[in-house]
Amino acid sequence: MNPRNKAKKTILAIAAHPDDEVLGCGGTLARSYREGHTVYIAILGEGITSRYPQREQADSSLLTTLRADCHKVADLLGATELFQYALPDNRFDSVPLLDIIKIVEELKERLRPDVIYTHHGGDLNIDHVVLHRAVLTATRPIRGESVKEILTFEIPSSTEWAFQQFSPAFRPNVFVDILDTLVKKIQGMLLYDSEARPFPHPRSVETLTAIAKKWGSMVGCQAAEAFELVRSIR
Repeated sequence: MNPRNKAKKTILAIAAHPDDEVLGCGGTLARSYREGHTVYIAILGEGITSRYPQREQADSSLLTTLRADCHKVADLLGATELFQYALPDNRFDSVPLLDIIKIVEELKERLRPDVIYTHHGGDLNIDHVVLHRAVLTATRPIRGESVKEILTFEIPSSTEWAFQQFSPAFRPNVFVDILDTLVKKIQGMLLYDSEARPFPHPRSVETLTAIAKKWGSMVGCQAAEAFELVRSIR
């Protein structure tokens, strides 16, 4: 193995909503922590108010519970720190893109991550799409940029529900064996009482397990998470 590959890295997962970090890369984050890398999680949206006719009508106790669940999941996955913001759920397109870019830039300058995991740009959910663009803008590869690798993840109930009608379609080319941490991914999803769903919903335990097994079978392991590499600088 190349000695450079053994170097400890700082990893930042940037997600739009509570549960996206689990759905997209929960097993990978847990594995990274086990391997001694430093893991951070940032969740930019509050994640629930779009379920109400008006944002102001949202149950504040549910928001409080959801934020608390985020911390439980971050601890489970081994994150050193969780960063939470309160961008409007499913309304990221109502926020100036520059404001979201500034959030990512501040995180990047504070944490100096080597690797970022974030949303794919072809998802059905508008928040995922906007955040994808904000991350790429904030991490332009100019001199002194710390981020050497950007990978995008799928979100069951969003990526596949675009039915490849939005460009680009998710085309994974990096796979992480999560056989030993799949249980952490599942446990993390179950901590989100308001977000987990019964089978056959894509966010059910059965479906998440099946997806991991599907990706694993494609690359010769029992369970995997799939990512599309945006860039890697070595």
